[in-house]
This record gives sequence, structure tokens and C-alpha cells, in this order.
Amino acid sequence: MDSNTEMVLKILSGVALFLFGMSSMSDGLKKVAGNKMELILYKLTNSPVKGFLLGTAVTCVIQSSSAATVMVVGFVNSGMMKVSQAIGVILGANIGTSITGWIVCMSYIEGAGWASYFSSTTITAVMAIIGVLLTMFGKKDTFKHTGNILLGYAVLMTGMSMMSGAVAPLKSDPIFIDTMKNLTNPFLSMLFGILFAGILQSSSAAIGVLQALSTTGALSFASVYPLVMGIGVGASFPVLLSAIGANKNGKRTSFIYLLISIICLLLGSLVFYPLAAAGLIPFAGMTMDPFSTALTNTGFRLVFNTLLLPFIPLIKKLAYIIIPSDAAELEDTGDFEKLEARLLNNPDIAYATSMEVMDGMAKKAKKNVLRAIRLLEEYSPEGYKKVAELESTLNKYEDKLGKYLVRLSSSEISMEQSRNISKSLQSIADFEAMGDYALQIADVAKSMNEKKQTFSLAAIDELTVIAAAMEEATELAVKAFLNNDAADAKRVFPLRELISLSSNDIKKRHIKRLKEGKCSMEMGFVQADILADMTRIVDHCANISLDIVKFSNQDFDVHRFLRKYTEENRSEYSDILRDYEVKYSI
Repeated sequence: MDSNTEMVLKILSGVALFLFGMSSMSDGLKKVAGNKMELILYKLTNSPVKGFLLGTAVTCVIQSSSAATVMVVGFVNSGMMKVSQAIGVILGANIGTSITGWIVCMSYIEGAGWASYFSSTTITAVMAIIGVLLTMFGKKDTFKHTGNILLGYAVLMTGMSMMSGAVAPLKSDPIFIDTMKNLTNPFLSMLFGILFAGILQSSSAAIGVLQALSTTGALSFASVYPLVMGIGVGASFPVLLSAIGANKNGKRTSFIYLLISIICLLLGSLVFYPLAAAGLIPFAGMTMDPFSTALTNTGFRLVFNTLLLPFIPLIKKLAYIIIPSDAAELEDTGDFEKLEARLLNNPDIAYATSMEVMDGMAKKAKKNVLRAIRLLEEYSPEGYKKVAELESTLNKYEDKLGKYLVRLSSSEISMEQSRNISKSLQSIADFEAMGDYALQIADVAKSMNEKKQTFSLAAIDELTVIAAAMEEATELAVKAFLNNDAADAKRVFPLRELISLSSNDIKKRHIKRLKEGKCSMEMGFVQADILADMTRIVDHCANISLDIVKFSNQDFDVHRFLRKYTEENRSEYSDILRDYEVKYSI
């Protein structure tokens, strides 16, 4: 095998490890992340300055703005951080990564070998060891998931190291070094810096090579400066890789890293070259050494990334223009950001806003149930991902909307508003639970797809009928909730009874098919799980409908209301049930 082929294979292997590490980190974050973690992250990044300082500090520790930003992409992708919060962290990370240049300087000082203990290799090894210990010996799930995050980070960094190691021979290649020394055109120098950092997958490694070359005395400030600016842009390549498989906000975050680097390059050029042409840069011809190279890198990053802090909203807006939201994304995005604390000073406005957000939760719960059923009919990874992400959004609705309504209920509101808030507080749990069961159905669909399992034709027909009945119950319950319509709500109760009776009948049919050898025991369990999830979804639809009918009749004693309702509506109930028995006959 020739050296070029070996280099390509090593680079591809590094990319594979990088993506796997990114995936493991993202999965671990989703499992570990709870309200406490989200709150900590929010507090640490709820202002541009805090995020800026956090990004600087974290990157000083791990010595890689690319790795720090990849972690931020994971946070945004898992919904733990907003895009606007991530921008401040990225600006800080661009500064923090320059610490590696100063550590490299220590190698040029006699007796500074202790700096090697702070290398990215050492940190990666420590992360891997801790990750393995937590995964193997951790008794709590939180410890195991944290171990997976650390192992994912270690694998990610190993992939980056493998990519860098694959092209390491270039550092001593005579042709390569001569090319760098002879770069005098600023534009070509920037382009070369971009390609160089992109190949090495690390701005720190690229700056390290520059520092090594500066010991020859062949580099001046005028030749190093454009290379430093180009290296900043080239370092975005591994971050862009992290956008593969991420949602749109994750893609926007990774693109913002590139966008910031390009803006800094343009600003740096607009400031330096006119001043240099006017002879106002006396040190342009200064011979560079490792220390002045590190200072140039840090100075450039510190000045221009700090200047961008006030323009975070504009950077976010530009990212959304370049990667716009589609209709489906807007529908799936939680609108609980409307629940501003300052609105509580005006209870009427706060009430109207919270009811609008409550309606948004209801619509999303219905959408997730319908999406999960579609996965049983035709599974797709993208469809499953949408169900999982929307379920996570529903969890946030339960937390944020529930707390807001509790605070609002203690304000000066009317009796009707108080009752509607009480109804909404009860419905929040039901809508969130519908999302949970929708995800369970999606999990079954995913498992069946992975195992290449299929139902018998009879079982498919039965599930199709029950799914159609459950969809109608969901549609009726959400429609009744949105319109406060007791007539639609009343039709959910006979549907629930029909689905319960039909599910029991289906179980008996499966036992008969099992005895006849027409179906397997395993698929019977799968079908039973799906039926149980559908039944529970309809139970929650009935809970929502019961509250609507109960409030409509101004009777708030549940047991008394149910007895009264059953006696007065027996004939109507029976007629509706018979209609549904015909419509959803199995």
C-alpha cells in the first residue's frame, strides 16, 4: 500500500471516529440532561458575556475550539442550549484555543517539560479512563450516561488526532515547507492557511507548525498574519462535520463557527492592510519567533471576537437567513418562550399568552401521535427523529407552562380564568403523556424495522382499525380542547370503550392464530405493546374530554358528574357507540 492511500484511509478512519464520538456525546447528553442541567447551562450562558467567558475557559482546558464548538453543537442539537446562547460560547472558544500556542512556547524554554501533562492527548486519556470507569462500575444510570459522554469525547478527540496524525509527514516535507516560506501574496497566504488548518483539522496544530517554522527566522509578521487569519477559517472544517445528522439548529450552530471566522478574517484584513499600505504598521517586517507567533494568534482572536460580542443578534439573524426555517420546523418549535415573567404584572395579557401556548402544546401532542402511527405504516429514521424531538419539546412544555400557570393562578384573575387554568394544568400532564406513548410506539416501529419484523395480514388489518379509531379520538379531544366544545368531547368516551373492547377481542384472535400456527408469540407481544400504548393515549384523550364536559356543565365533583352524565346520556352514548362499532369493525 502506497503512502498516499494509507493517508487517505487514516483520514477516513478519523472522520468515522469523529462522527461516532459526536453521536455518543449527543446521545449521552440527551439521557443525562434534565431540568437541573438545563438550568445550569442556561445560567452559565444566559448572557453573551457569561457564554463568552465560559467558552474561553472550557477551550483553555481542552485546547480545541473545534472540540468545544462540537460540544456546543451537541447541546443545541439536544435542545439544552439556544442558538443565541451558543454564539457567545463560540466567540470565547475562538480565543481560548490560542492557549495551546503558549503551551507550545514552553517547549522552547528549558525545563518546561511539565507542560506535556496538559496536552490534549493527556486530557483525552483521562476522559477515556474516567468514562470507562463510570460506564463499567457506575451503579446509577446518570453515572453510566456521563461515562458515555466522556467516552464519546475521547473517541471524538482520537478521531481528530488520527486525522492530524495521518498528515503529520507534511510537517517535515521539504516541498511543503518551502511553499510556506515563499508565500508572499496575502490572499494566497489566507487560502493556504484555510487549507492547511482544514487538512490538519486543528487550528492549534497549524499554529504549532507556524511556530516551528518561525524558529528558522524566515517568517515575518506580514507573512504570518494572513496565515493566522486563514487558519481560523480552516479550523471550522471539523465543526462542519458535526452538522451531519444534526437538526437545523445544530447545523446553524456549526455554520456560525465558520461565519464568525470569516467575519474576523474580513475585519482583520480591512484593519491591517490599509494601515500597512500607509506605513502605519512599523512591525510588519518584524522577524517572528514562537512567542511572537503565539502573541499574534491570541491578539487577533481576542480583538476581533470580542468586537463581535454586541452583534450576536445580527449573527443569529444571518444564520437563520442562510439556513431558513421550513414550515414543519416552525410547527415543531416550542413557543413557550412567549411565557415572559414580566407579563405576570398584567394577568390578562399573561393569561391570553399562556392559553395560546397551551393550544400550541395540544396541537403538537396530536401531531406526535399521528407521526408515530405513520411510522408503523412506513418507518423512516427521519420520522423517528422528529417524534423523539417533539416528545422532548412536549416535556419542556410540561415544565415551563406548568410553572407559569401556577404562578399566574396566584395573580388577580377572574373565576372563569382560574377554572380554565385549572383545566389546563390537568390537561398539560395528559398531553405530555400522549407524547410519551407516541414515542413508545415509535420505538416499537424502530425495533421492528431493525429486526426486519412484520405482522401477519390479519394483525395489520386489526391494528389499522384501532389506529384509525385512536386517531379520531385524538383529533376529537384536541379539537374539543382548542374550541372548548363539549359536543366533540362527548364522542371520545364511546370511542374509548370501543377501543378497549376491540383490544381484548384482538388478543383473543391472536391466541387463536397462534394455535393455528399463523402468528408468532413474539409478534403477539409486539402487537399487545402497541395496543396498550394506543389504549393509554385514548385514556388521556378521555381525561381531557372529561374536564371539558365537566367544566361545561359547571359540575366539578368528578364522581357525581360521571354518575349524572351516564344516567342522562345513556341513549345518546349508546347510539354513538353503535355508530363507531360499524365504522371501526374488526
